[in-house]
Amino acid sequence: MKQTELKTPLQTKVQIQTPNLQRHAVGIMGGTFNPVHIGHLIMADQVMAQLRLTKVSFIPDAQPPHQDEKETIAAQDRVAMLELALAGHAGFDLDLLEVARGGKSYTYDTIVELKRRHPLADYYLILGADMIDYLPTWRRIDDLAKLVTFVGVKRPGYPTKAKYPVIWVDTPEVAISSTKIRQLVARHCPINYLVPDKVQAYIKEKGLYLEH
Repeated sequence: MKQTELKTPLQTKVQIQTPNLQRHAVGIMGGTFNPVHIGHLIMADQVMAQLRLTKVSFIPDAQPPHQDEKETIAAQDRVAMLELALAGHAGFDLDLLEVARGGKSYTYDTIVELKRRHPLADYYLILGADMIDYLPTWRRIDDLAKLVTFVGVKRPGYPTKAKYPVIWVDTPEVAISSTKIRQLVARHCPINYLVPDKVQAYIKEKGLYLEH
């Protein structure tokens, strides 16, 4: 808080506190997180450090908007695994805005709501290089581009060119996907080191992904 010193007619000093309003940079990691894995955590950590973001918010979707809709487990299980994965990571938090809203999750709607709640936040949308190619197909993408800064995480085989301005970031290459993890679990193969230990224990305890 910034203090301003005023004097009354009796020369009495009065300290008036005024809020010190500063903008802050927030990273956004959205997705189904079905399940969350160490690739997600490494990506968020590297972008947060390299771009000096205040924090990274993980926002799981209620229902993915893609036409080739993924089979997803219950939101409560995906949220529980995120809580386990993010615990103890300074600078990471979990925002359940999309899960609470329900229905199909569109990034534009989410960012509009976030900016309404936090008008002093500048949002950086973190995406893998493979997702950058799909930006032109996103709902209200031109409007979204005015509200956020796109951050692309470089991946071998994907160009660093895009229709929209993108900040490109180099991170350690981790070839892990949620799809691959689900396939491994379904075949009763180990997923050691692919997900945090507590997430692996949760998957085993709940018997997740065995039916897929």
